[in-house]
Amino acid sequence: MSTQKTKVHFMDMELINATNPILINLIGAGGTGSKVLTGLAEMDHCMKALGHPGLQVRLWDDDVVAESNLGRQRFAVSQVGLPKSVVLINNINRWTGSAWKAETRKFDNGLGNISGGIFISCVDNVEARFQIADVLKGMVRNNKTRNQPRYWMDFGNSRFTGQVILSTVGEIEQPQSDLYLTTENLPFVTEEFGELLRKSEETDNTPSCSLSEALQQQDLYINSTLAQMGCSLLWNLFRNGFTENRGFFLNLKEFSAKALKV
Repeated sequence: MSTQKTKVHFMDMELINATNPILINLIGAGGTGSKVLTGLAEMDHCMKALGHPGLQVRLWDDDVVAESNLGRQRFAVSQVGLPKSVVLINNINRWTGSAWKAETRKFDNGLGNISGGIFISCVDNVEARFQIADVLKGMVRNNKTRNQPRYWMDFGNSRFTGQVILSTVGEIEQPQSDLYLTTENLPFVTEEFGELLRKSEETDNTPSCSLSEALQQQDLYINSTLAQMGCSLLWNLFRNGFTENRGFFLNLKEFSAKALKV
């Protein structure tokens, strides 16, 4: 009797066997992005300890630190008014001795050709996601270099729930496998869940002017939980070389998570 093979995605071998640090564009330096950055710093250190050249991160955000950000995000009182991306990158570089870069502008389709193997979005509006998708689609057509985009990982959340979705940028060549059914393309979040994203625009996304207002919109630990689980997905993809999960849906109020299978 034949058994059904498990669907998996094998990571691009050029990223696993890289000879130079993998360039990651992290888009958004707020509640989730500031904590994903910490996770990437931890990942970079451990990858280097295992013989991999590690990561080179470029953080994109055009916003400045506000008082309402304190407590939920990785900022101190003395940093209010300073550019978020610069503050966080300076903190990481002092902590780890790295030379990661900060961009104090929006990541959108007016930037031209941006290099990078992995793109991670931690943005708080739907329009930004569709702009990122447009940029990446253009890069598939125009960029055939070593730093051409391979993956897009998107983080998104409401007050108690959230999701992380891993997508391929184009198709990733897969090895022959007798054990697994390999998948070369993982769809964009904007393609698979585009209608749901647009419906979410109907909710009020007014910026919070105080911490108490911010906590009414996003629970204190939803961002950090998403960040840890999302970084775990990326870490295990590097460590194992393949994954049968391309993301997850999280409900922190019910303390439950459901994997999104390949």
